[in-house]
Amino acid sequence: MSRKLVTMTVTSYATTPRPRDTKPLPVVSTSEPRPDHDLDGGKGQEDVPPTNPTDPSSKEPRKRRKPRISLWIAFIVLAVLAAVPVGLFQLLPGPEEGLPNAGRITLVVFICAVLAFLSGRIDDTFVGLAAAVTLVLVGVLDSTELFRSLGGETIWLLIAAFVMAAGLSATGLPARFAVLLISKATTVRQLAHLITGALLMTALAVPATSGRAALALPVFVSLAHALSPRKRVVRMLAVLFPTVILLSAVATLIGAGAHLITSEVLIATTGHGIGFAQWLLLGLPFAVVSSHFAAELVLWLMTKHRDRRTPVRVDRDELARVIDAPVVGPMTSAQRRAGLLLLVVVALWCTESLHGVAPAMVALLGAVAMTTPWLGTIQMGKAMSTVPWSLLLFMATTAVLGTSLTSSGAADWLARTLFDGTALLQPAQFLAIVVVVSTLAHLVLQSRSARSSVLVPLLVPLAAAFGLSPASVAFASTAAAGFCHTLPSSAKPVAMFAAVEDVTTYRRSDLLKLSLFLAPLTAALVLGFALYVWPLLGLPLH
Repeated sequence: MSRKLVTMTVTSYATTPRPRDTKPLPVVSTSEPRPDHDLDGGKGQEDVPPTNPTDPSSKEPRKRRKPRISLWIAFIVLAVLAAVPVGLFQLLPGPEEGLPNAGRITLVVFICAVLAFLSGRIDDTFVGLAAAVTLVLVGVLDSTELFRSLGGETIWLLIAAFVMAAGLSATGLPARFAVLLISKATTVRQLAHLITGALLMTALAVPATSGRAALALPVFVSLAHALSPRKRVVRMLAVLFPTVILLSAVATLIGAGAHLITSEVLIATTGHGIGFAQWLLLGLPFAVVSSHFAAELVLWLMTKHRDRRTPVRVDRDELARVIDAPVVGPMTSAQRRAGLLLLVVVALWCTESLHGVAPAMVALLGAVAMTTPWLGTIQMGKAMSTVPWSLLLFMATTAVLGTSLTSSGAADWLARTLFDGTALLQPAQFLAIVVVVSTLAHLVLQSRSARSSVLVPLLVPLAAAFGLSPASVAFASTAAAGFCHTLPSSAKPVAMFAAVEDVTTYRRSDLLKLSLFLAPLTAALVLGFALYVWPLLGLPLH
């Protein structure tokens, strides 16, 4: 009778001698790993050397239980966070000093929201939504006001504008227009100013600065490849594109979310906002002047005289090879339809006083036409995916916060308190301080929308206390807050052009050098327009 020989791996240890009374089994050494499953079908385990219980060295040392320091830290942080609003509420005066309890609560929520914005570690939309929900829960704000803000006219305007912009971009019409202008340049200076003009025109069609930056980035990449031997010129263009995008956004109401927040806060506090046509009348001249001044400044700082003197030639066909859009040859039918629709919508926006149709309704009609099958240029689902819903929610909640400051009496008390400390200032001096603070605010509040949501609710009552028009002061602050060029993290367009694959871009020192000159230039232009130009265009200072 034959027996099967079972082979197994035996590990010999000095502390475990081999038994003498049995015949040793044959030892087979193998380097093959054990199978994943044993003979019984169970899961295998890794080979672990046997241990001798009599040998103290073979026992595994006990692991020390680490103190739960992180849990204590969490408790401390929560305690501090809870103590901040309680302490603020106790520090603020009460009704006997002119501040109602509802105003105290609103100011506490507002200050906590500002601190959260300044930290930069918490999402702005979350902060705004948490502040609005808190005001509803404590009874300062009615829930219907919060829900009404989410369906306001401004929200619908921006939704429709993003849908139209998606349909327009899908045709490649903005890129075609930009390439057509840029290809006419014969010198570096002409190239810079033609790019500036093209980017200015995109502010009329594409909402938000990040959307325009995404649209302009392929054009910059194609120019960078075409001008790759001229490194200084390419670096200059890398700074020029985001600079003009940010400064020219003030041209239209939909140019940035901060503009819509400013208009909403003005409506909530004074009953009158700034419509599309009025904003275009006020903002477009400033955008043209500031953008072309900035273009000259960028040329002067980042190129040499021989760079500007040497001719430049931009080939449209070469640009078309990099840009993934029909930018040469005859216009496509989709481009013609999108261009005609855009002209009609902008014309209706500018003539609201003649036909009486609200800008939001005009935008909705344009969005429906842009997504209509066999007529439009993009499907509705794809266009809706480009809408920044987080931004819309942030705008609605910050508008509610501004309304609460006014309705609770906090804004009036704050205006009286601050005015008592600045009563010796003249109105022009107060306006200058507002412009300077708004220009530098990007160093502590990186979000453009957050800057307006913090500054405008405070400036409206202060402007009235100084005898100035709240709309004029708010518009000047919003225009000055458009400067955010100091660091790559100061604005999304600046960050998008900071690192482009296989393309020479700017250095951090280039931004710092530009900001050193552009910040005072922007502040001076805003102050000059507020004092002398905007009053002539229908926005009086007093």
